[in-house]
Amino acid sequence: MNTLVLDTNVVSFLMRGHSLAELYRPRLEGHRLAISFMTVGELYEGAYRAGWGQERLTKLRETVETYVVIPFSLGICREWGAIRCERRAQPIAVDDAWIAATARNHGLPLVTHNPGDFSDIAGLELLAVS
Repeated sequence: MNTLVLDTNVVSFLMRGHSLAELYRPRLEGHRLAISFMTVGELYEGAYRAGWGQERLTKLRETVETYVVIPFSLGICREWGAIRCERRAQPIAVDDAWIAATARNHGLPLVTHNPGDFSDIAGLELLAVS
């Protein structure tokens, strides 16, 4: 069973039952699904900004617990610094750089709906649905 790192947008599609989730489900079946610590933070930021109540926050926690959450490490920090440096000419968002660093540090493919956010990152395998 291979491990895939999911970008925040894919997790959000799956969590909300968005129609785009159905495009990703076949790609994800039979794989161990992981998310970066940064994705967890982004999900909670979105929930707090939207004013979610305790019931929805509990559901979010339960959803997060279904994934392998990859914590920060010194290796991920090194990758983040390298990625931000590599993308100086085409700046990458801080959160996207953490997600990319997580996937690249572990040698895992990143499943995203926004491959352009991660373009030109050497050694990062992207999986997207066209």
